[in-house]
Amino acid sequence: MDSWVRFNTQSQAKERVLRAAQYACMLLGYTLHKSSVATDLQRTISELEAHMSLTRKLLRLGNSVEALQAAKMTIHLSDSVLRLCLTIGHLNRAMYFACDNVLWAGKIGIISKLDQQKWNHRSFRYYLFALILNVTRDVYELCLLLDCEDCYRSTKSPLSTSPSSAIPADQLSSSSSSSIPVTVTPAVMWVWLRKRIHQVGTVLYNNPPLLLDLLKNGCDIFIPLDKLGIYQTGPGFVGTCGLLSSVLSIVTMLHPWLKLKP
Repeated sequence: MDSWVRFNTQSQAKERVLRAAQYACMLLGYTLHKSSVATDLQRTISELEAHMSLTRKLLRLGNSVEALQAAKMTIHLSDSVLRLCLTIGHLNRAMYFACDNVLWAGKIGIISKLDQQKWNHRSFRYYLFALILNVTRDVYELCLLLDCEDCYRSTKSPLSTSPSSAIPADQLSSSSSSSIPVTVTPAVMWVWLRKRIHQVGTVLYNNPPLLLDLLKNGCDIFIPLDKLGIYQTGPGFVGTCGLLSSVLSIVTMLHPWLKLKP
């Protein structure tokens, strides 16, 4: 199995480049449609997108094995949240790739009379659930980093992580001495919220792998949402999200240190 995984990783770069080209064609086709360009060119772009999608399905043959291997590795993680999100996420990816392989076999005629719409929806449901788990993992990682940041700041200023910390010290001490509850006004809450957003931005800026993974999963999640009809955004937005997430995936492959681990 290890040898197959090593062989399979060599085709992932080609698949990512084709994915970027496919969604670029989708975005270009949407732009040409909006600008009322000749239908022949639109048809050519649409056919090119379909061919790229079929080629990608061919390159993804056997990816289920890699996903199962990844699930075997993550099931031994000590952190229960990461273990749950990553393991179930990899299992859903394995099912997604399996459905994708069935679709490929149906499109080229190996499996006749295949209900492609049914299998396509089934594939995207597994894909959506895997992405939800990936986003959950990213948010969990972000919360852990924020907690570490709060602990570090609390050693310097114990009142720096709550909305009441925006209240002047003299007012806070007088309120404490008179046993009157401290009222957090909207203005104070807004100041605290701005500090919190700045803190989140700083943590993400200092952790590029987490930032890239969150952006990539955030873009990808709109694709199955649109395909399943849960939140339809149109081919233009889907093409933009798919192109952006593909570029981010290529960047992480060119620079492995940017890939979020485990």
